[in-house]
Amino acid sequence: MKAKKTVFVGMSGGVDSSVGAALLKKQGYSVVGIFIKIEIGGDCSWRLERRAAFTAAAILDIPLYTIDLSKEYEQAVVDYMLEQYRAGRTPNPDVMCNQQIKFGAFYDWAITHGAEYVATGHYAKQSAGQMLIPADKTKDQTYFLYAIDREKLSQILFPLGDLKKEEVRKLAQKFGLANADKPDSQGLCFVGDFDFKKFLREKIGVKKGMVKNEQGAVVGEHDGVYLFTIGERHGFTIHQQASDEKPYYIVAKDLANNILTVSTNPLSGSSDQVGTITLENVNRLTVRDWISHKLYQARLRHRGALTACQVEEKTNGELVVTFTEPVTSPASGQSVVIYDGEVCLGGGIIR
Repeated sequence: MKAKKTVFVGMSGGVDSSVGAALLKKQGYSVVGIFIKIEIGGDCSWRLERRAAFTAAAILDIPLYTIDLSKEYEQAVVDYMLEQYRAGRTPNPDVMCNQQIKFGAFYDWAITHGAEYVATGHYAKQSAGQMLIPADKTKDQTYFLYAIDREKLSQILFPLGDLKKEEVRKLAQKFGLANADKPDSQGLCFVGDFDFKKFLREKIGVKKGMVKNEQGAVVGEHDGVYLFTIGERHGFTIHQQASDEKPYYIVAKDLANNILTVSTNPLSGSSDQVGTITLENVNRLTVRDWISHKLYQARLRHRGALTACQVEEKTNGELVVTFTEPVTSPASGQSVVIYDGEVCLGGGIIR
């Protein structure tokens, strides 16, 4: 009798990872559930999530173990995030979390403890060592997964890749899972509904500054430019006499002088629309070379529009991405992810 392949499934307590585990078991894998405990700032919400994961594992009749990666998360995600904000950049902690925690520390631990595969409930597809856009385009999470080490991809499974979210919930009901109707988690990776700005204020401190309009007149105040990103329209105060019915959008940040510039026109500002972006810290999910005359597609944010572009690799490893039409609100520290049709090729961080 052929031995079953062992897969360690990251189970968060949500419906997606639970259904993923159920499908893999149905496909004949020997499934081991793993709950990754992350506790930062005294937050104990992980206890409720672990209880939900244990409930799902019991229903599916699979073992569930807990590993504590709080220290790894603090170093790889939180410290990185604070460093980037202090530098006036806008980091993407979910990208770092997937690279360093879920498919970094957890993946490495799983393989050394007997896993032949590692699986999660992400909406993505893996085929022949390539990452592909999933069937459910509205739930596509490849943007957050582009930085996974290419060498690991062949041992990673995404069991939800061919399913729509509504199908996943129906399967959860069919499997008798108690979390079939559980809302999707929001906010920071692992931590969920997390007050970013409160956390930053506590860690970095408050530094009051002026909010100016494009003419240079002071129209409000803020608690520190590091709290904001280009295109944002919440979190700062506009004086009553300067306010009107239209919302104000951040169009420029002056880190040296701690000044935000805002406009009622979200497309305003010389740096708001660009045709070319330089990327650093480039990660490639394929072995392909970039073809200079070929048109690829790229997005600047999760579920953002895919825009046609050309890609040039510089001798220092950076990528120059030139779009066929201007893109809006590129923020230093955020990621640009590049695609060739359905294939996610990789990406990098906006310099």
